[in-house]
Amino acid sequence: MKKIEAIVRHFKLEDVKNALTEKGIHGMTVNEVRGYGRQKGHTEIYRGTEYAVDFVPKVKIEVVATEANLQTVIDTILETAQTGQIGDGKIFVTNLSDAIRIRTGESGEEAI
Repeated sequence: MKKIEAIVRHFKLEDVKNALTEKGIHGMTVNEVRGYGRQKGHTEIYRGTEYAVDFVPKVKIEVVATEANLQTVIDTILETAQTGQIGDGKIFVTNLSDAIRIRTGESGEEAI
């Protein structure tokens, strides 16, 4: 099993969710996050004063997938979240040793 964490733009969340659902991927966790990378934030003007916004708001999507579904999840996120501009986000893939469904006690791939 793998855990896929994708940091994407806010307005791409619904597109990614719908695309994953169409591909049969139904479980995900979503968090609002803030950070910066090469984009290094931006400046805004509020009431005539310029402010530096160092941390840009993004959305983090977490999906647990089997080895068989891994590439489908990655490709789907890439296709739907990409705008071609700086700040589109990142995808991180990590190994997951186990998952346990609390309600039934099932573990491993049966739990996801």
